[in-house]
Amino acid sequence: MQGLTGKTVIVTGGGGGIGRAVCQRFAQEGALVAVLDLDEKAAQVSVDSIIEAGGNARAYAADITDYRAIEVTVKRIEAELGTPTILINNAGFDRFMPFLKTDPAMWESLIAVNLTGALNMHHIVLPRMVEAGGGKVVNIASDAARVGSSGEAVYAACKAGLLGLSKTLARELATKNITVNVVCPGPTDTALLKGVADTSRDPEKLLEAFRNAVPMRRIGQPEDYPGIIVMLASDEANFITGQVISVSGGLTMAG
Repeated sequence: MQGLTGKTVIVTGGGGGIGRAVCQRFAQEGALVAVLDLDEKAAQVSVDSIIEAGGNARAYAADITDYRAIEVTVKRIEAELGTPTILINNAGFDRFMPFLKTDPAMWESLIAVNLTGALNMHHIVLPRMVEAGGGKVVNIASDAARVGSSGEAVYAACKAGLLGLSKTLARELATKNITVNVVCPGPTDTALLKGVADTSRDPEKLLEAFRNAVPMRRIGQPEDYPGIIVMLASDEANFITGQVISVSGGLTMAG
């Protein structure tokens, strides 16, 4: 991909699953990768795999729901790797439960990670992109935001909010040479999906239902996503902004 060599990229939730695969791909393209995760050990595992392959990355442990902590962390990233001009908001959290059985405490925890955390990252990183003369943001949402998903009402609402935020920022920042796009995964074989399944009454039945709902009859793998994410962050996508792309084996086909 063009225009990624030497760029500083922040990937939230980079310690595993889709986030780790994305970090590894950016490093392969010559980017300097800030692997940001609440779990410092997981972030370091991602970094170790990148360094072993000849890439350049550093691990940063921080809670994206804590605005001040993210301010400090982004300053460290800037000092150690350079001004971040690519931001991948990938961190996410979900629980599988019918809405009427949820409670406000659960709503708050889901909103904090899936929406407030992304707001924090945008608010802190975007001014640096403006000052640098441009940048790329790719937000990782969910097909649940596009079509709904039984048992994921609050998660879907947060991700739908992320879609609205992304389109609005794409309009506001277009003249600043900053693009903002969204990738929506379908069900994916990650710790997040396993955690969601484990909160249901019959985890295996739920996973089978996910597989059957996908026309390709399989659940996504972390490696299915880095290609489109890295492309949207590259110079190949300089005239693409405000778009929402599903990567879900045909689960949704929005025109």
